[in-house]
Amino acid sequence: MNKAQLIDSIQKNLGEGATRKCAAAALDAVLTSITTAVKTEKVQIIGFGTFETKSRPARTGHNPKTGATMQIPASKTVAFKASSALKK
Repeated sequence: MNKAQLIDSIQKNLGEGATRKCAAAALDAVLTSITTAVKTEKVQIIGFGTFETKSRPARTGHNPKTGATMQIPASKTVAFKASSALKK
């Protein structure tokens, strides 16, 4: 499912009075809120899952083309853990 299909699904779930523009705004509001919050804290949506920022330490890697050893810097990434209700 892509973003356009998700907007269509949200519009159907909101009912006949909802427009596509309203559904798109609702999706954008949720995604913006999650994106902003996950920068500073864990975002837990009961029945769906948890978004959390994780740190990756610096490590040594290899260039697959040349085989040369290189240092990969530390970084941050967002992890998602599905709730047990979503897993079912």
